[in-house]
Amino acid sequence: MSEPEVKKQKMSSLTQLKSFTTVVADTGDFEAMKKYKPTDATTNPSLILAAASLPQYKHLIEKAVDYGKKNGKTLKDQVDAAMDKMCVLFGVEILNIIPGRVSTEVDARLSFDKEASIAKARKFIKLYEEHGIKKERILIKLASTWEGIQAAKTLEKDFGIHCNLTLLFSFCQAVACAEAGVTLISPFVGRILDWYVSNTDKKVFAPHEDPGVQSVTKIYNYYKKYGYKTVVMGASFRNTGEIRALGGCDLLTIAPKLLEELESSS
Repeated sequence: MSEPEVKKQKMSSLTQLKSFTTVVADTGDFEAMKKYKPTDATTNPSLILAAASLPQYKHLIEKAVDYGKKNGKTLKDQVDAAMDKMCVLFGVEILNIIPGRVSTEVDARLSFDKEASIAKARKFIKLYEEHGIKKERILIKLASTWEGIQAAKTLEKDFGIHCNLTLLFSFCQAVACAEAGVTLISPFVGRILDWYVSNTDKKVFAPHEDPGVQSVTKIYNYYKKYGYKTVVMGASFRNTGEIRALGGCDLLTIAPKLLEELESSS
């Protein structure tokens, strides 16, 4: 066996995956990012909440609360301001670790309000710029509702703000996002699988038969066939089999637990 073949055998599944897919960390945990060295990172309020409960991030919470008190007249305004600041503070810390982009999510309660989503996205970008972060390193996460897609279309076209459309479960949502010219979509794999397991007689799926894997594959092939610039980032994985089955997709965002499994296997 030649030396290159020996080295290839010793490569972890994660290292091999990185050779043909951009790996994104789906976490707010800075230590996990340092360990697995992803290109990009995605966050959402639940991930930030989980990270915020750890003592090592207490100083970020204190900064956010102080900002909220100074920038909100009512208690609600203060809470909203503090939450926005906390999301950005975590994003700034993440961008000090990774070489690529971070996704910061617009409050899901705004998913059916186009104008409010646009305003929130622009506020995030302004907060990042106050920390010296250019908008090119930020992806604004929006729900793939009709209003969310229209908000993304405006943000991309009129403000040059790149968007990541999430909560995407169907082919028609993916087509609408591509037609709107969004930068990136995050079709969910595991949640589609969950639905089939809960609502059909079949409870176990091989990776290539996984309905979530098939959904992302269909979307990816459609985008490439018709030359859309929107890129596909598979998300919401339940197991490493799904991840391996989607190797070669533009990007895959993966939770630390599954990153660890990939790192420890070959």
